[in-house]
Amino acid sequence: MILLTRKAEFSSAHFYWNPDWSEEENVRVFGKCANRQGHGHNYTLEVTVAGEIEPVSGFVIDLKLLKEIMEREVVSVYDHRHLNFEVPEFAEMIPTTENIALAIWRRLVGKIENGRLHRVRVYEMPDLFVDFYGEGA
Repeated sequence: MILLTRKAEFSSAHFYWNPDWSEEENVRVFGKCANRQGHGHNYTLEVTVAGEIEPVSGFVIDLKLLKEIMEREVVSVYDHRHLNFEVPEFAEMIPTTENIALAIWRRLVGKIENGRLHRVRVYEMPDLFVDFYGEGA
């Protein structure tokens, strides 16, 4: 089995807010990230696909196809958007880096032919990232 990883980048705004909590509790738990105006990040996404090398092409997956899937399913939906207001999955889910990785997994799983989605890694900053290996991992 080979693990192949492709990167993409997107810029998005978000804020952290739990509607079941008071404003004071949100500020206590989330600090500056509870500012309802939001703040932005330049995210880096890594998608890792597991599979066998196809003997004719020498690829696990067609890299152009993987790039197109990532662009269609994630980058075009998240890039230059306010996640809380413009991306459907975050209407009810706080767009933490953990939840962003989960949402991206759900957008990609089952859409990659000739390979199996192995990992989604989302960098919020160079020193902060989340790995997600699937619902039952």
